[in-house]
Amino acid sequence: MSDTLHYEIVSPERLLKDAEATMIVVPGTDGDFGVLPGHAPMMSTIRPGVVEVYASEGAAPEKLFVKGGLAQVSPKGLTILAEETISLDGVDTAALAKKIADTREDIADAKDELSKAHLEKELDWMLALADVAA
Repeated sequence: MSDTLHYEIVSPERLLKDAEATMIVVPGTDGDFGVLPGHAPMMSTIRPGVVEVYASEGAAPEKLFVKGGLAQVSPKGLTILAEETISLDGVDTAALAKKIADTREDIADAKDELSKAHLEKELDWMLALADVAA
């Protein structure tokens, strides 16, 4: 068995990563899960959160925030189809806090359930990002 697994992180715009890692932690909808070489095939939806990529054993993880998406583990490795990714280095916490406050006001003012549900989904990823960026 190999000491690394192949992984790809794909956004709607482009292929973000195509590399090898010893472990990847994915924020699954039902909880975080780690993927190691030889992992059993599976699929999971991804909730807003941080994907942690461990390039080598004992190394600090590379972290990438994803708004959501889908993860597929196959014999070929892990593929993450991310709705959108955000670099944690460039997060402006003050601007994010204002955006969260504005979105909460918009939810309170929403005219129909569809608009409210869309705004609540947006609020979910913003709150997750705020927790990570703090």
